[in-house]
Amino acid sequence: GSSNGGFGSLFTNMPGATSAGLATESSRPVLRGLTDAKVRIQENGVGAVDVSDIAQDHAVPIDPLAIQKVDVVRGPGALRFGSQAVGGVVDVNNNRIPTAAPLGGVAAELRSGVTSVNRGWESGLLLDAGGRNAAVHADIYGRSSSDYSVPSYPYLVPPVPAPAFNGKQPNSASKSAGAAVGGSWLFDGGYAGISVSRFTSDYYVPGIATADARQHNDLEQTKISSKGEYRPDASALAAVRYWTGYSEYRHDETVLATTGFQEITATFKNKQTEGKLEFEFTPFATPLGPLTSIVGAQGAYQQLDTAGQAILLPAQTRTAAAYFLNEVRHTETLRTQLAGRIEGVNVAGTAFTFPPNFLPPPNQPSSAAAKLDFMPKSISFGIIKDLPSSLVASLTLQRIERAPRALELFAQGPDGSEKTFKIGNANLGIETAQTAEIGLKRTDGDFRFAANAYYTAYNKFIFSRATGIICQETFASCGTGTDYIQVNYDQLDANFRGGELAWQWDAAQLANGTFGIDGQYDVVRATFTDGGNVPRIPPMRLGGGVYWRNDNWFVRAGWLHAFAQNDIPQFDTTTPGYDLVKLQIEHRKFWKDSPWGAVEVATGLIGDNLLNANIRNSVQFHKDEILQPGRGFKLFLNVKYGADRPSGPPGTWIGAKRPAGNGYYKSPALEAAAWNWTGVYAGGNVGYLRGEGGTNAAFNDAATAASLSGARLPSTHNTASFGVQSGYNWTSGRILAGIEGDFEYRNQRGHGATACPGNVCNAALAPLDATVRASLDYRLGWVASVRGRVGTLVTPDLLAYATAGVPFGKITTSTSVAGFDNAGVATTASLDRHLYRFGWAAGAGFEARLTGNWTGKLEYLHMDFGSVRSTPPAAVNTAVAFDANTRVTSDAVRIGVNYKFGGSVIVD
Repeated sequence: GSSNGGFGSLFTNMPGATSAGLATESSRPVLRGLTDAKVRIQENGVGAVDVSDIAQDHAVPIDPLAIQKVDVVRGPGALRFGSQAVGGVVDVNNNRIPTAAPLGGVAAELRSGVTSVNRGWESGLLLDAGGRNAAVHADIYGRSSSDYSVPSYPYLVPPVPAPAFNGKQPNSASKSAGAAVGGSWLFDGGYAGISVSRFTSDYYVPGIATADARQHNDLEQTKISSKGEYRPDASALAAVRYWTGYSEYRHDETVLATTGFQEITATFKNKQTEGKLEFEFTPFATPLGPLTSIVGAQGAYQQLDTAGQAILLPAQTRTAAAYFLNEVRHTETLRTQLAGRIEGVNVAGTAFTFPPNFLPPPNQPSSAAAKLDFMPKSISFGIIKDLPSSLVASLTLQRIERAPRALELFAQGPDGSEKTFKIGNANLGIETAQTAEIGLKRTDGDFRFAANAYYTAYNKFIFSRATGIICQETFASCGTGTDYIQVNYDQLDANFRGGELAWQWDAAQLANGTFGIDGQYDVVRATFTDGGNVPRIPPMRLGGGVYWRNDNWFVRAGWLHAFAQNDIPQFDTTTPGYDLVKLQIEHRKFWKDSPWGAVEVATGLIGDNLLNANIRNSVQFHKDEILQPGRGFKLFLNVKYGADRPSGPPGTWIGAKRPAGNGYYKSPALEAAAWNWTGVYAGGNVGYLRGEGGTNAAFNDAATAASLSGARLPSTHNTASFGVQSGYNWTSGRILAGIEGDFEYRNQRGHGATACPGNVCNAALAPLDATVRASLDYRLGWVASVRGRVGTLVTPDLLAYATAGVPFGKITTSTSVAGFDNAGVATTASLDRHLYRFGWAAGAGFEARLTGNWTGKLEYLHMDFGSVRSTPPAAVNTAVAFDANTRVTSDAVRIGVNYKFGGSVIVD
């Protein structure tokens, strides 16, 4: 993958995959030319829950810094997760819900890096601890970057006058942060756990119009997930598993208005509940061989809400599904798989009827409430055959049906960041894909490879295509606009065929390592049965490299050539070919007996796009306005503590296996002492905090939503806090890890006020001074949090630690607006909101043993609760509406005492 960007960057240069997104932070995987609704992204078995499948400027709320493993699941196994099995299921796993405790009781990992192309930095800390019947996890991460450098002027057809060029892709900066805590109960035969995570991101969207407006998306997601497994001691049932999750997602699309202040032009919200239960039966004999069966049921409810210049009106989707997966082992070298899935899908929303030529009149298309029901049915069959010389051959035959999504059915307006005007089609039916795929791979030996070839025939392939019409924010402007590409959803029969190949050859032993050669190739050709080209398909690519590795070093120089993409539909533009040259140098060292215990340190340098080539992404909208990052370097440092053994030689290669080890290397013990930090503790704290509530306030025309006036209203409040805390510590040598929960009373509050002069907001009422005044108050009265702690014992009695986790509190806002109606009569409008909000928290501190079982601590803690929106309903017959968006944060210093329970009372 790329050394820059968000989640999709992991797939950019993989055989058979790439990424789409207008911003590096909003990139989303593209698998074999398919993306959006045809590719499911899930985290720990639960859907990612975002709106990245709606538009290319929408990000996936998963950060690579928090990921431990990513798999692309296809074939029969994919039907366990959804009907997006044609494109594939991107299965992301981390340890937020632990399935086991670390062998030594404590494990931690630091991931960090800096990048030159965008003057960026990234850092993440992952913590795991536990023992016996409990395990906990915590992670925190953040990244930030400026506009990235590009080789040349990015706009192929610039406006007049052309914007100035400073060597950067305008409007491409980004920042993001997040945290999570989780824990599991471990018991004989299984586990059950829960996690809470918080993700925030604020990223700018490149492009001519978006750069001119300084447009950026402010994203927040809170997710609560649970999963578990039980393996009973039963003759028929091998395992029972469940997954469940609830997520709240929101992003605001914000621009710098012509009046010089920040204004939210659109808001997207996605609330989703999902659950799945499955049973795995023990293998039983059949005439064909031992049969293992899995059966399961899955359900989900999604509520999409939008405001402002949104692509679609609110919509709801209900899904109920049942599935099975059978595997028969005919011989030791031959097995077959058969999977089936049936879904009931109900999509409710507002359907619009547009003219056939997608041009006005009418200026406003007619609309009506719609409830549509679908029942897609899918089946997949696979054969896996082990061959001599470590070869494995596979054949997959499948027929997959997919119901259209709410966006595809009900889209009816502009996306201000993506700069598209989307038109849905409520007459869409079920999409059917019939696929045949063959594969051959070898994962052992000096020569290793993986090769696949596939052919998919689509019946009623759902796609979006440019109509050649340019719009502004309303349908009435279509045909005379300049900024928004009009796109409509349709169905046609289509054929996809392609393949991918990756290979590696350890050619010779050189010095004290292995010299090798590798290569890759991928191609996908997608056409409609009428001879036209499917839009936004990746180009054919061919590449290779040379590498040298041993137990500690990995060095690779690679080249990837992307051919020109000239197979395009009407109203699209071609993409020239390019050559991407990369260099990677990595060193990894494992110490089993460091002063802190078992530690592994990896450092390295990655050079990306060393030829400084002009690269445009053929799967992007506005690719003629956006260049990919130019030449850049990434320096990284990763440190693992508590690894049971080395994680293997650095670098990545086909079939790489975790090397066998001699078990867990115990950390060196501290000098014998009567005092021990391990165990349960509880105590209290007092603190002093500085609370901040930064508000973007805007006055808008109530009829047209045009910007009138606005202001940035800072608010700070210093106050005391009082609280209690309790937690549990695990220790391993000098390293301590633990989990802590606290409750705190703080009475954080703030006030802001602004006014819009009468000659701006109520000019028609002149000479009356019809000034409109607005005020906003917020209060955060209490906060509870769950956080992980990881630290080192400076001495047996002194702990230095870092802490991170997820806080939870109640935020109350009161907004009032005093103005005038169209007759000059004074009016008032108000809105009170009471919101329970999650956030993220990070800090550091010292804790020291005072006497006996008592300890004292000094701690700094930062909390970020994201943004709270307040939009009072406009008074009757008024010309002005008011909107406020307040970001609530705090920085606190706290002192506290704890009493450690368990064991003998220590007497000095």
